[in-house]
Amino acid sequence: MSFSAAASRLALAAVLSLAASLAVAETKTLATVDGQPITDQDVNEALSDIGQGLPQGLDEAGKRKYALDYLIDLKLVAKKGFAEKVDADPDFQRKLEYYRDKLAMEEVLGKAAKVADTPAAEKEAYDAAAKAQPPVEEIHARHILLPTEAAAKAALARVKAGEDFAKVANEVSKDPASKGGDLGWFTKDRMVPEFAEAAFKLKPGQISDPVKTQFGWHIIQVEGERMKTFPPFDQVKEQASHYVQQKAQADIVQELRKDAKIQRFDEAPAKPAPSPTATPAPAQSPAATK
Repeated sequence: MSFSAAASRLALAAVLSLAASLAVAETKTLATVDGQPITDQDVNEALSDIGQGLPQGLDEAGKRKYALDYLIDLKLVAKKGFAEKVDADPDFQRKLEYYRDKLAMEEVLGKAAKVADTPAAEKEAYDAAAKAQPPVEEIHARHILLPTEAAAKAALARVKAGEDFAKVANEVSKDPASKGGDLGWFTKDRMVPEFAEAAFKLKPGQISDPVKTQFGWHIIQVEGERMKTFPPFDQVKEQASHYVQQKAQADIVQELRKDAKIQRFDEAPAKPAPSPTATPAPAQSPAATK
C-alpha cells in the first residue's frame, strides 16, 4: 500500500470518528431503564406522538418531564409484554405491520413536503389563487327582518322618524343571528338574490323600502362599501406553504395509484361521514344563502 493511500484511509477514519463523536454529543441520555437509554431525541418523538393529550397548563419543561415519565413506563410495560411474548400474537403482528407502513408513508410524504415547500413554490401558489379571485365589491349593512309588510313599514317609519336603526332592529327584528341587525361585510353572492339586488343598489347611509324574500320582509341600511381584494402574501404565507406541501403529497399518492394494480372487494362505498374535526359552521343570517 502506498503512503498516499494509507494517509487517505487514516484521514477518512478520522472524519468518520469525528462524525460519530458529534452524533453522540448531540444525543443526550436523560434516563435508563434496566440499562436501556432514553434520550432527548426519544422525548422529542414522544412529544410529537402524545402532545395533544398532555395535561393542560404544563410549561415546556413540564411537558418534557411528562414525556420522559411516559417513556419510562413505556419501556417497563413493553419489557413485560415481550417477556409474555405478546409479539407472537397475530393481532400484534398485524398492528405492527400497519404502524410500520404508516411510519414509512409519513417519512416519504414528509420528505416530499419539505422538498416542495420553497419560497418560489409558495409565491406561485399565491399568485394562482390571487388571479382566480379578482377584486369584488362588498358592503357593510344592517337589516330588520319582520314577518309582514305592514310590520316592516311600521319599523321603517320609526327609523325615518329619527330612531336609531340598530335600536329598532334589537327591539323588533326576527333575525336572532345579528345584533342590532348587523350583517357585517358581505359580497353580493352571499345573500339571497332579492336581498342582494336591493342592498347593492343603496349607497352608504341609505335605507331601503321593505324587501320581500323567502324569510320575510327586510328593511336594509347600508353603512359602507369597498372592494374586497385578495390578502397580501405575508398574511397568507402559512396557508400557501400548507397548500404546496399538501399538493406535493397528493401528487405522489396519485402517481402511485396510477401505476399500481389495485383490486377492491368491498361493497359500494357509502356516503362519507362528516369529519370529526370539522369546525361547526357559524350561525347565518336569514338573508344569507345556504
